[in-house]
Amino acid sequence: MNQIEPSNRATAPTCASPQTLERFCADFICASTVEEKLSPKSPPNPREESSWEPAPVPLRLAAPGRPASWRVVSRSLSAPRPDALRAPQARARLLHTFVHHELQAAELFAWAVLAFPDTPREFRAGLVRLCAEELGHLALYRELLRRDGHEFGDFPVRDWFWQRVPTCATPAAFVALQGLGLEGANLEHSRRYAEAFRAAGDLEGARVLEKVERDEVGHVAFAARWFEHFTGAPLDYDRWRESLPPPLTPAVLQGRPLNVSARRSAGLDDAFLARLEREPRERGVGGPGSAS
Repeated sequence: MNQIEPSNRATAPTCASPQTLERFCADFICASTVEEKLSPKSPPNPREESSWEPAPVPLRLAAPGRPASWRVVSRSLSAPRPDALRAPQARARLLHTFVHHELQAAELFAWAVLAFPDTPREFRAGLVRLCAEELGHLALYRELLRRDGHEFGDFPVRDWFWQRVPTCATPAAFVALQGLGLEGANLEHSRRYAEAFRAAGDLEGARVLEKVERDEVGHVAFAARWFEHFTGAPLDYDRWRESLPPPLTPAVLQGRPLNVSARRSAGLDDAFLARLEREPRERGVGGPGSAS
């Protein structure tokens, strides 16, 4: 299995044809200019046979390309509390975090296309669709950031998701962490901050967060469906917990209070949610309310 760790000046591997989805994913992950990273070209149509490599090999990119102007840090400040968001600078810093989380999510859906080429075509096409949706969220948050007089790159970023998700050795582990874990936690964080933005008088920001929450329901449902496919069994809390790459546990992959209605809409049953709610709570890292 090929392992490539791109630097800020990384170029995508040349093993894929320029017009395929595999090449799109590699180019997007390895891009090192701001516009290539935040506004990539549209991917080829997943419904067309010519959009796919005929015999792709597994490719596990270890890190994304990053523009040299971005300040990538190993540790960042905690996200501001909801009651602090009446201050414009606090909202701007949080929106910056949201943009970065959406970028990482988009990159990691593309990463999984490359890492797991033996999975069903329908699964990989779904990953491309989710990547595009995350880029749509990124664009909405970026517009809010610009509205407030900032550009992405004005604050430091931390590639926390990239430090964890590429440790997933199987597609079941990937959907367990990225979909049921990180996207699941974003259901709580999106709702929590939508309420906080509305309370701060930022109705536009609240509406964007509510749209993200609605879309994330579909992302979690996608993960639940494919987790069952890859494990060959109905979604079960213990099986999900055991599929997470150590040292991660459900304790950090949630917000409080749980967004029970959204998680139910995504297909998680009451037994699953009751177990999740009983997990000892740790500092959340799964969504826009956490440190990036």
